[in-house]
Amino acid sequence: MDASVPKKSSVKKPDVTLQEAMKAVETLIKWAGDDPKREGLIDTPKRVVKAYSEFFSGYKEDPREILSKTFDDVQGYNDFVLLKDIDLNSHCEHHMVPIIGKVHIAYLPNKNVVGISKIARVVDIFAKRLQTQETMTKQIADSIQKYLKPKGVAVYIEAFHQCMTTRGVNKPNVSTTTCTLTGSFKKRELEEKFYLLIKK
Repeated sequence: MDASVPKKSSVKKPDVTLQEAMKAVETLIKWAGDDPKREGLIDTPKRVVKAYSEFFSGYKEDPREILSKTFDDVQGYNDFVLLKDIDLNSHCEHHMVPIIGKVHIAYLPNKNVVGISKIARVVDIFAKRLQTQETMTKQIADSIQKYLKPKGVAVYIEAFHQCMTTRGVNKPNVSTTTCTLTGSFKKRELEEKFYLLIKK
């Protein structure tokens, strides 16, 4: 290949510029009825865009990379691994308001185990996107099953949706529960053990 021909970049450039995103926030401030040029709001578009880059950073990460480094020296361990009370902070795709809750994840190793922090990072990859809780639950379970290849995975999420608690019907004490089981966790004995441990 001619060395003068630049290689095509593998990094997808964003379709929206920083300036366009900040202008959109400014428009929303005007629509809400305030003045984006007043002292308290003049830097708000910049702050909102920075916050959104954190809220939705999951689009830039790949669970396959997170789960690729595993360990096979488990000294004969043959029970499941459970992580309880992983903090969940996501955003509803319908109203773009927070979903806040806890995630419990268990997997039954086949041969390899993964560092426990990696499981929590997989949660963040899917939580830090515009989501429905049902879809997010399935995505977390499916990615662990696909890339870690355990004998089974269980994912249980309990969360509060501000689209319901702070607007609309305004029911602040309603939580939503979702659960997905794969492989060995569909067997009654393992399923019951999982539920027993997460509810202790």
